[in-house]
Amino acid sequence: MLEKQNKKSIPYIQVNELHQSNYILLDAREPNEYKVSHIPNGISIGYIHFDIKNVSTIIKDKNAPIVVYCSIGIRSEKIGEKLKKSGYTKVYNLYGGIFEYKNKGKKVVNSQNKITDSIHAFNKQWSVYLNKGIKVYED
Repeated sequence: MLEKQNKKSIPYIQVNELHQSNYILLDAREPNEYKVSHIPNGISIGYIHFDIKNVSTIIKDKNAPIVVYCSIGIRSEKIGEKLKKSGYTKVYNLYGGIFEYKNKGKKVVNSQNKITDSIHAFNKQWSVYLNKGIKVYED
């Protein structure tokens, strides 16, 4: 799916590389997805109503290493492009998104910051890429 949908305009980073640096994690999914589950310390920035001003308020250093993620890595590439266009220099797209993160056995948390097995699966079509956890579809 990523090979068909993405332009590779934002370099990928693999799940196992996340621990190698102090990346700022930006979640490019919608708030209802973020509430169900997100990567610990991930900051919700949304997709449909994404506003670069919100990011520049949170991340002042344009050279800070940033990893953007979504469900599988398509929306995060588009948000990554907006960050780059805005002057951020070290922007990466998490390959496979939160689905790959969970598939690799990593822990995700819910809106109460508690570890959860639930993952918002976005839709039935994309949910085939999520092999671990409990698939949630509702808002």
